[in-house]
Amino acid sequence: MSDLPNCPQCGSEFSYADGELYICPECSHEWPQTAAAESHDGALSVVDANGNQLIDGDTISVIKDLKVKGSSLVVKVGTKVKNIRLVEGDHNIDCKIDGIGPMKLKSEFVKKV
Repeated sequence: MSDLPNCPQCGSEFSYADGELYICPECSHEWPQTAAAESHDGALSVVDANGNQLIDGDTISVIKDLKVKGSSLVVKVGTKVKNIRLVEGDHNIDCKIDGIGPMKLKSEFVKKV
């Protein structure tokens, strides 16, 4: 049996190592091998769009205009968000954005400042 971790996105057991990354052939998700080692500790492992590890309390910047569902508001590129909190789920960043209020963001649309 392989020592490789299951895919964190779809749970597939067919992941494989490629250089510094693990890759899932079923959903094409890629994640760094260092993040997999940290996730065994029971801590939530979240990376930004550039592959940097995020932790609670970090400051992030939005890298794409994001429409706020159910309103006409838009979170603009470059908006800085302080003191984030990491949570389980598809939208894995819980934060409060000035002028908009509490929101959940996907880590793929932010970068660590």
